[in-house]
Amino acid sequence: MRGSVYYQSAVLTKVIFFEGAKKINRINPNHEHYLCIASFKTMQSYKKVWDNFFNYLKEHFKVKNFELITSEHVKSYIEYKIEYYPSKQYLEKIISALGKLEIALNRYSKDKYDNPITYDFKIRQELLNNARDLKLVANNYHNRVYINPTLVIRNLKDINHQIAASIQLEGGARSEGVTLIKEEQLKGYKIDDITKQTVGIVETKEKGGKVGDVLISINTYQKLENYFVDNNTNTFKIKYQDYLDDIKNSCKKVNATYQGSHGFRWTFAQNRVREYQKHDYTYEQALQGVSWEMKHFRASITEHYLGR
Repeated sequence: MRGSVYYQSAVLTKVIFFEGAKKINRINPNHEHYLCIASFKTMQSYKKVWDNFFNYLKEHFKVKNFELITSEHVKSYIEYKIEYYPSKQYLEKIISALGKLEIALNRYSKDKYDNPITYDFKIRQELLNNARDLKLVANNYHNRVYINPTLVIRNLKDINHQIAASIQLEGGARSEGVTLIKEEQLKGYKIDDITKQTVGIVETKEKGGKVGDVLISINTYQKLENYFVDNNTNTFKIKYQDYLDDIKNSCKKVNATYQGSHGFRWTFAQNRVREYQKHDYTYEQALQGVSWEMKHFRASITEHYLGR
């Protein structure tokens, strides 16, 4: 399938959306409207999820033909969403929308090919159940801080994953800010206004297109510099799913609770608030300062990472 994200999602919409289709037909396996969507509002809501998912695939996996979607892509996307602590209702909508996407892709492929592709996204329900069990959705607060993050990072097998995790831990970067870094994003050194220590600057563009500086240790900054020199490249790039898998395996090895890559960002938030207060900033100033550093606006956002 060719075309833009929005064109391809529109094509898939046409094979599953039948406005006003009767429920008795939508639950009849022998009817053409079986498992289709009859509500325009529901279809509109699901299509927004599809568009977001397809844009994610383009950015993280360079997938532009959405007939190539696999269960691994679905797994990666859901885990990515869970990192941002979604509401239970929002995550359930994503799961439902991806379920309908599975049906749409199977219908599309069956209509188009003599030997159709089979799509199976049942992994989505397993991930939803796990998120509920581990309280990774916003029914209850779940502290995702790593107790000993440096131990987890040291036991990552891939040195590039160690660099990425260190940037998240030291600077609070989101995952999309460390999976792809251009050499031009390295902005040299400065004195941290809070700690008065020399730090390295990496400019990142993250969720919502927010651009800002991530401050990291000299050691981590130099490792990133050396990566560009040693590999004769101007691009630092890691596969997001491989990164998560490495973190999971490291946590198992050191008997740590797996908190995803976002756990390093949570740990940064709590550590950074303490640093502000250690250097005579008020609690309210610390909240606002850390919020800005994490590319948020409201101070109250930081309190989420503190469990308040």
